Amino acid sequence: MDGSDLKTLAVIALKGGSGKTTVATHLALAAHLRGLDTLLVDTDPQVSARDILSARETPGPVVVESSGRNLLAAQFAALAERKDLLIIDTAAGAVETVGEAVVIADFVLLVARPTLIDLSGLARSLMLVRRLGKPSAVVVNQAPVARETVEAPLVKRAMKGLDYMKADVAPVILRSRAIYQVALERGRSAEESSDRHAAREIAALWDYVAATMGLRTGEAAAPATTRP
Repeated sequence: MDGSDLKTLAVIALKGGSGKTTVATHLALAAHLRGLDTLLVDTDPQVSARDILSARETPGPVVVESSGRNLLAAQFAALAERKDLLIIDTAAGAVETVGEAVVIADFVLLVARPTLIDLSGLARSLMLVRRLGKPSAVVVNQAPVARETVEAPLVKRAMKGLDYMKADVAPVILRSRAIYQVALERGRSAEESSDRHAAREIAALWDYVAATMGLRTGEAAAPATTRP
Protein backbone atom coordinates (compact mmCIF):
# COMPACT_ATOMS: atom_id res chain seq x y z
CA MET A 1 0.00 0.00 0.00
CA ASP A 2 0.99 3.62 -0.54
CA GLY A 3 1.79 5.44 2.72
CA SER A 4 -0.64 8.17 1.67
CA ASP A 5 -3.38 5.54 2.10
CA LEU A 6 -2.69 5.15 5.81
CA LYS A 7 -5.62 3.62 7.67
CA THR A 8 -6.19 4.12 11.39
CA LEU A 9 -7.91 1.63 13.67
CA ALA A 10 -8.84 2.49 17.26
CA VAL A 11 -9.34 -0.44 19.64
CA ILE A 12 -11.35 0.74 22.64
CA ALA A 13 -13.04 -0.39 25.83
CA LEU A 14 -13.82 1.93 28.71
CA LYS A 15 -14.27 -1.12 30.98
CA GLY A 16 -10.99 -2.67 32.11
CA GLY A 17 -10.28 -6.38 31.75
CA SER A 18 -11.99 -6.77 28.39
CA GLY A 19 -8.83 -8.05 26.69
CA LYS A 20 -8.52 -4.93 24.55
CA THR A 21 -4.71 -4.99 24.45
CA THR A 22 -4.75 -8.67 23.51
CA VAL A 23 -7.03 -7.88 20.57
CA ALA A 24 -5.08 -4.79 19.49
CA THR A 25 -1.75 -6.61 19.64
CA HIS A 26 -3.06 -9.64 17.76
CA LEU A 27 -4.45 -7.40 15.01
CA ALA A 28 -1.13 -5.56 14.74
CA LEU A 29 0.65 -8.90 14.42
CA ALA A 30 -1.93 -10.12 11.90
CA ALA A 31 -1.28 -7.06 9.75
CA HIS A 32 2.48 -7.49 10.06
CA LEU A 33 2.31 -11.17 9.11
CA ARG A 34 0.43 -10.16 5.95
CA GLY A 35 3.12 -7.73 4.90
CA LEU A 36 1.55 -4.47 6.07
CA ASP A 37 3.87 -1.84 7.54
CA THR A 38 2.13 -1.38 10.87
CA LEU A 39 2.54 1.01 13.78
CA LEU A 40 0.90 0.19 17.11
CA VAL A 41 0.43 3.18 19.42
CA ASP A 42 0.17 2.23 23.10
CA THR A 43 -1.66 4.90 25.13
CA ASP A 44 -2.14 2.72 28.21
CA PRO A 45 0.02 3.85 31.18
CA GLN A 46 0.80 0.18 31.80
CA VAL A 47 2.38 0.01 28.29
CA SER A 48 1.41 -3.65 28.03
CA ALA A 49 1.47 -3.66 24.22
CA ARG A 50 5.00 -2.27 24.22
CA ASP A 51 6.14 -4.91 26.71
CA ILE A 52 4.49 -7.68 24.70
CA LEU A 53 6.10 -6.79 21.39
CA SER A 54 9.49 -6.09 22.96
CA ALA A 55 9.60 -9.80 23.87
CA ARG A 56 9.33 -10.81 20.20
CA GLU A 57 12.45 -12.54 18.87
CA THR A 58 11.74 -11.88 15.18
CA PRO A 59 10.80 -8.58 13.47
CA GLY A 60 7.28 -7.39 14.19
CA PRO A 61 5.13 -4.29 14.09
CA VAL A 62 6.66 -1.11 15.48
CA VAL A 63 5.16 0.01 18.80
CA VAL A 64 5.43 3.47 20.36
CA GLU A 65 4.07 5.02 23.53
CA SER A 66 1.83 8.07 23.34
CA SER A 67 -0.79 10.06 25.18
CA GLY A 68 -4.19 11.15 23.93
CA ARG A 69 -3.07 14.68 23.17
CA ASN A 70 -0.18 13.37 21.04
CA LEU A 71 -2.18 10.92 18.94
CA LEU A 72 -2.56 13.30 16.01
CA ALA A 73 1.21 13.80 15.97
CA ALA A 74 1.66 10.02 15.97
CA GLN A 75 -0.69 9.77 13.00
CA PHE A 76 1.25 12.45 11.11
CA ALA A 77 4.47 10.57 11.88
CA ALA A 78 2.96 7.36 10.53
CA LEU A 79 1.98 9.20 7.35
CA ALA A 80 5.49 10.63 6.99
CA GLU A 81 6.97 7.15 7.45
CA ARG A 82 4.54 5.80 4.81
CA LYS A 83 2.99 3.25 7.15
CA ASP A 84 0.04 1.20 5.91
CA LEU A 85 -1.79 0.87 9.20
CA LEU A 86 -1.92 2.68 12.53
CA ILE A 87 -3.54 0.80 15.42
CA ILE A 88 -4.28 2.65 18.65
CA ASP A 89 -4.54 0.65 21.87
CA THR A 90 -6.42 2.92 24.26
CA ALA A 91 -6.45 2.88 28.05
CA ALA A 92 -9.52 1.64 29.92
CA GLY A 93 -11.48 4.43 31.55
CA ALA A 94 -9.53 7.19 29.80
CA VAL A 95 -12.51 8.90 28.17
CA GLU A 96 -10.50 11.84 26.81
CA THR A 97 -7.84 9.60 25.24
CA VAL A 98 -10.47 7.28 23.82
CA GLY A 99 -12.25 10.30 22.33
CA GLU A 100 -9.03 11.52 20.69
CA ALA A 101 -8.43 8.05 19.24
CA VAL A 102 -11.95 7.83 17.86
CA VAL A 103 -11.68 11.28 16.27
CA ILE A 104 -8.68 10.32 14.12
CA ALA A 105 -9.75 6.71 13.43
CA ASP A 106 -11.17 5.40 10.17
CA PHE A 107 -12.75 2.50 12.04
CA VAL A 108 -13.35 1.72 15.71
CA LEU A 109 -13.34 -1.77 17.19
CA LEU A 110 -15.03 -2.01 20.58
CA VAL A 111 -14.01 -4.98 22.72
CA ALA A 112 -16.39 -6.48 25.28
CA ARG A 113 -16.72 -9.70 27.21
CA PRO A 114 -20.20 -11.30 27.25
CA THR A 115 -21.00 -10.05 30.75
CA LEU A 116 -23.53 -7.56 32.05
CA ILE A 117 -20.86 -5.28 33.48
CA ASP A 118 -18.99 -5.18 30.16
CA LEU A 119 -22.15 -4.43 28.21
CA SER A 120 -22.94 -1.59 30.61
CA GLY A 121 -19.51 -0.09 29.92
CA LEU A 122 -19.94 -0.73 26.22
CA ALA A 123 -23.06 1.43 26.14
CA ARG A 124 -20.96 4.48 27.09
CA SER A 125 -18.38 3.66 24.43
CA LEU A 126 -21.06 3.27 21.78
CA MET A 127 -22.56 6.63 22.70
CA LEU A 128 -19.16 8.27 22.26
CA VAL A 129 -18.48 6.60 18.90
CA ARG A 130 -21.93 7.42 17.57
CA ARG A 131 -21.71 11.02 18.73
CA LEU A 132 -18.49 11.38 16.75
CA GLY A 133 -20.05 9.67 13.73
CA LYS A 134 -17.43 6.95 13.29
CA PRO A 135 -18.03 3.50 11.76
CA SER A 136 -17.58 0.80 14.37
CA ALA A 137 -18.17 -2.79 15.36
CA VAL A 138 -18.14 -4.75 18.59
CA VAL A 139 -16.06 -7.89 18.97
CA VAL A 140 -17.12 -10.27 21.73
CA ASN A 141 -14.00 -11.47 23.52
CA GLN A 142 -13.18 -14.17 26.10
CA ALA A 143 -16.42 -16.02 25.40
CA PRO A 144 -16.87 -19.67 26.41
CA VAL A 145 -16.26 -22.16 23.64
CA ALA A 146 -19.54 -23.20 22.03
CA ARG A 147 -20.53 -26.81 22.60
CA GLU A 148 -21.53 -28.51 19.37
CA THR A 149 -22.27 -25.05 17.89
CA VAL A 150 -24.57 -24.19 20.83
CA GLU A 151 -23.60 -20.96 22.55
CA ALA A 152 -23.50 -20.63 26.33
CA PRO A 153 -26.47 -18.77 27.87
CA LEU A 154 -24.36 -15.72 28.76
CA VAL A 155 -23.24 -15.41 25.13
CA LYS A 156 -26.83 -15.62 23.94
CA ARG A 157 -27.82 -12.92 26.42
CA ALA A 158 -24.92 -10.74 25.33
CA MET A 159 -25.91 -11.05 21.69
CA LYS A 160 -29.48 -10.06 22.55
CA GLY A 161 -28.12 -7.09 24.47
CA LEU A 162 -25.98 -6.00 21.53
CA ASP A 163 -28.98 -6.33 19.25
CA TYR A 164 -31.00 -4.18 21.64
CA MET A 165 -28.24 -1.54 21.53
CA LYS A 166 -28.32 -1.75 17.72
CA ALA A 167 -24.59 -2.35 17.69
CA ASP A 168 -22.81 -3.70 14.63
CA VAL A 169 -21.13 -6.92 15.72
CA ALA A 170 -18.05 -8.53 14.18
CA PRO A 171 -18.93 -11.90 12.60
CA VAL A 172 -16.40 -13.75 14.75
CA ILE A 173 -16.33 -14.38 18.49
CA LEU A 174 -12.99 -14.67 20.24
CA ARG A 175 -13.12 -17.53 22.73
CA SER A 176 -11.49 -17.89 26.11
CA ARG A 177 -8.30 -19.70 25.14
CA ALA A 178 -5.05 -19.84 27.10
CA ILE A 179 -3.00 -19.64 23.90
CA TYR A 180 -3.82 -15.97 23.44
CA GLN A 181 -1.85 -15.09 26.56
CA VAL A 182 0.76 -17.81 26.20
CA ALA A 183 1.66 -16.66 22.68
CA LEU A 184 1.83 -13.00 23.71
CA GLU A 185 4.29 -13.84 26.49
CA ARG A 186 6.79 -14.33 23.67
CA GLY A 187 5.54 -11.49 21.53
CA ARG A 188 3.77 -13.82 19.13
CA SER A 189 0.28 -14.13 17.74
CA ALA A 190 -2.00 -17.12 18.11
CA GLU A 191 -1.59 -17.37 14.33
CA GLU A 192 2.02 -18.35 14.99
CA SER A 193 1.01 -21.13 17.36
CA SER A 194 -0.16 -24.69 16.84
CA ASP A 195 -3.67 -23.86 18.10
CA ARG A 196 -5.67 -23.96 14.89
CA HIS A 197 -8.90 -22.80 16.52
CA ALA A 198 -7.36 -19.62 17.91
CA ALA A 199 -5.46 -19.02 14.67
CA ARG A 200 -8.70 -19.24 12.68
CA GLU A 201 -10.44 -16.83 15.05
CA ILE A 202 -7.74 -14.19 14.71
CA ALA A 203 -7.53 -14.69 10.94
CA ALA A 204 -11.30 -14.29 10.63
CA LEU A 205 -11.31 -11.14 12.77
CA TRP A 206 -8.45 -9.70 10.74
CA ASP A 207 -10.19 -10.49 7.45
CA TYR A 208 -13.33 -8.72 8.69
CA VAL A 209 -11.48 -5.63 9.89
CA ALA A 210 -9.24 -5.52 6.83
CA ALA A 211 -12.13 -5.88 4.39
CA THR A 212 -14.05 -3.16 6.22
CA MET A 213 -11.07 -0.80 6.10
CA GLY A 214 -9.86 -1.68 2.60
CA LEU A 215 -6.68 -3.45 3.77
CA ARG A 216 -4.97 -6.64 2.66
CA THR A 217 -6.58 -9.92 3.68
CA GLY A 218 -5.35 -13.46 3.14
CA GLU A 219 -3.26 -15.97 5.03
CA ALA A 220 -0.56 -14.94 7.45
CA ALA A 221 3.01 -15.54 6.37
CA ALA A 222 4.12 -17.14 9.64
CA PRO A 223 7.24 -19.32 9.28
CA ALA A 224 6.86 -22.71 10.92
CA THR A 225 10.07 -22.06 12.87
CA THR A 226 8.33 -19.34 14.90
CA ARG A 227 5.63 -21.64 16.21
CA PRO A 228 5.85 -22.42 19.95
